[in-house]
Amino acid sequence: MVTIKKGSKSFYVGEAEENPLAEMTFIYAEENLIIIDHTIVSDKLRGQNVGRLLLKEVVDWARKENKKITPICPFAKAEMEKNKEYLDMIY
Repeated sequence: MVTIKKGSKSFYVGEAEENPLAEMTFIYAEENLIIIDHTIVSDKLRGQNVGRLLLKEVVDWARKENKKITPICPFAKAEMEKNKEYLDMIY
C-alpha cells in the first residue's frame, strides 16, 4: 500500500515532494481550473497502479475544491477520457 501526499504542486509518493518515488504534478490555471501536466512513477513502484491512484487523489481533491481539470499529461488524459467517473471533471 502506498501513501499519497499532497504537496504545493503535486500529489506524490515518497518522503518529500522535491524527491518523489512517484508524482502527478499540476498547475493552477484559473481559480477553478488545474492542469495536470506530468506523471512519473519510479521503476520501484511500477506495476502497482500508482499512476491511477495518484489520478484518483487529484480528481477527488479537485471535486472537493470545485475545480475542473485539463489533463495535458498523456497518461492522465487517457485515463480520464476512458473512465466514466472522471468525464465530468474534464475541462
